[in-house]
Order: sequence, then C-alpha cells, then structure tokens
Amino acid sequence: MAIFSSGSQSSQEFAEIARRQGCVVIDNSSAFRMDADVPLVVPEINGDALETHRGLIANPNCSTAVALMGLYPLHKRFGLKRFIASTYQAVSGAGAAGVAELNDQTKTVLAEEPHEPKPDSIFPHPIAYNLIPHIDDFREDGYTKEELKMSNESRKILGQPQLKVSCTCVRVPVYRAHSISINAEFEAPVNVPDAKEALEDFSGVELWDLPNALRYPMPINYTEKEVCGVGRIRVDHALTHGLAIWVVGDQLWKGAALNAIQIAEHLVKRNWLRFM
Repeated sequence: MAIFSSGSQSSQEFAEIARRQGCVVIDNSSAFRMDADVPLVVPEINGDALETHRGLIANPNCSTAVALMGLYPLHKRFGLKRFIASTYQAVSGAGAAGVAELNDQTKTVLAEEPHEPKPDSIFPHPIAYNLIPHIDDFREDGYTKEELKMSNESRKILGQPQLKVSCTCVRVPVYRAHSISINAEFEAPVNVPDAKEALEDFSGVELWDLPNALRYPMPINYTEKEVCGVGRIRVDHALTHGLAIWVVGDQLWKGAALNAIQIAEHLVKRNWLRFM
C-alpha cells in the first residue's frame, strides 16, 4: 500500500505503475478523483465504496472533506437537496510558501515598511490583513477550479449526481484549518434539536454550538485536531427546509493526511487490500 501526495503530475506518472505491481494506491491529488472507476472516499461517509476498488483510491479535496463531515449527518436525517458554501481557507492550503508569505507580509505591515510584490508570490494579492476570493484558476463560467471541486466531489461522495451546489472559495490570513459557511436545503422539514442530535451521533464530528456562551468552532481550536467542529446551527430563513451551519476542520489532517490514513485503516480492517 502506498499513499501518494506529491501532486497530480507525479500521481499520473507513477500510480498506475504501482497498481500494476499489486500495490494499493491512495492518492491525495486531484488526478483521479472524478474517474468513474476510482472510489473517492471519506471513510465515515462512504467507506463501503472501498470494497470494489481496483487498486486506486482518491482522497477528496480538503474543503470538500471538511464540508461533508458537517453536511452528511444532516443529509442522513433530512435528505440533502442543495447547498451553498463559502470557504475560508488557511494559507497552509497553498503549502509552506503560503505560510512564509503571510509571515513576511505581516512583519512588513507591522514595521510600516512599503510592501513590494514579489514576482514569485504564491498569492495574486497581499494576504496579510486581507481576504482573496480566488483559489485556483478561473473557468469561463466565472467559477474557479477549486469551487467546482466542491460541487463535483460532493455529488460523487454522496452518490447524488443531481445535487445542486454553489461555492465561493476565499483565502484568509489564517495559518491552519479551513472554515466553511454552509446554507443547505433539505427534502424534509428541519429543526435545530434534531440537527444537533444527528451531528452528536456522527463519528468524526464535534458539536460545538453554544453561541450565547461564545462557543463555536474556530480555526485556532481545530488545528491539529482529528475531528471537525460544527456550530452556529440555525434554521435558514431564506430556504425551504433550510439549515445554516459553520464547519471547521484541519485541512492538513482530516482534509488530507488523516483521511488517507483512515482509508488505509479501513482497507486493512475490512481485509479489502486485494483487488483484481
């Protein structure tokens, strides 16, 4: 078994070679996520999809994984119809260079020195004390590739090809852990007590929803934490059978490395390593 996490180009070059030698490949890039023959898996949600793998398994995009950890238990209870998501993505999602750039720019601003954009900047605009509503390349329809990942991957993981999704991805000056605001519409009538019960009963989620006590998930609390936090749960006044929620998760753990390890553990536990 091998976990690939060195980008799509490397995965496309070497994953099939490994698979042909009988190695099960868990790939963390976007190379195979939408391949119909490759399971795209969050173990708590669709772990059974691993049973029919053919030696290649895809890890979802970090924001998709975190968002669905909050949405899936509600989907099981009420039947998800559509959702609108706005992501608040940490700079470490762009790699170590993103963290370094936030550090450098923050020091420059605090020292009241003029900021000179670097030609090799990882972000298209200053990230210190700023928000950038732009992650990945823009498409002709105005959405970015990162935003389309939320739509396409959610449909595949949930097994709902007709699910309606709209997403806006924003880079924020936070070091680690992605936060996602979600407004979701369901098939059945919703209420907050049942929503909280569904979330409390779901493995991998921590319900942290006491707003009057100033308790709600924040990136600083979910950095290097295995579970995802869900809070700010309320009935959405703009949607029929709608709920508004706030989900936070460590995009380097549950959004990437931890999810890959959980896939590996699931394969071993179920004795599903062999494939034809």
